[in-house]
Amino acid sequence: MLHLGFTLLLALALGASLGAAFPHDALKKSCSLSKYQFLVPHELKAVQKMKEQFEDIMLLSDRKCNTRLFHRKWNIAELSVPDRVMLVEAELDLATAMLMLPADPAFSKTRQQPLTFLTQAREDLRGCVATEAPSHQPSGKLRHWLQKLQMAKKTETTGCLEASAILHLFQMLNDLRCAALREQCT
Repeated sequence: MLHLGFTLLLALALGASLGAAFPHDALKKSCSLSKYQFLVPHELKAVQKMKEQFEDIMLLSDRKCNTRLFHRKWNIAELSVPDRVMLVEAELDLATAMLMLPADPAFSKTRQQPLTFLTQAREDLRGCVATEAPSHQPSGKLRHWLQKLQMAKKTETTGCLEASAILHLFQMLNDLRCAALREQCT
């Protein structure tokens, strides 16, 4: 009986020391994007429906846009994993900001589910940047694209930024999937 008591006491002491060595919050702050490796069909349908409705709205407008923000000479798989995460975070930051703009009631309703999904993905990406690569410096390719994004935000109309973001949502979702696949994205 004494042996069993000693074993239990030793197990408790070991557990307490391991708990101090690995704070409980450290487990919560890990980066997991695995849920974005294969996107749920109903989320993709909601994005497709919103994109189609937006295209119909665009046909009725007189927007003249030259934004080529999403026409890149490189593929996301060429970037390092931290660069991929930073790229998609910036893309989704733009997309969510554009989807939060005032819109007619029908489009506001249609965009709600995609906006919720994209906002959650952006927050998950932000968590990854903060925990995995808080001091990561973007590569030249990514830095150039981020500068292009900042310039577009200053020079393009809100309507053109909105159109560019919404019309390229599936590219962003592919980029999100690549970031989630990490080294396996080719």
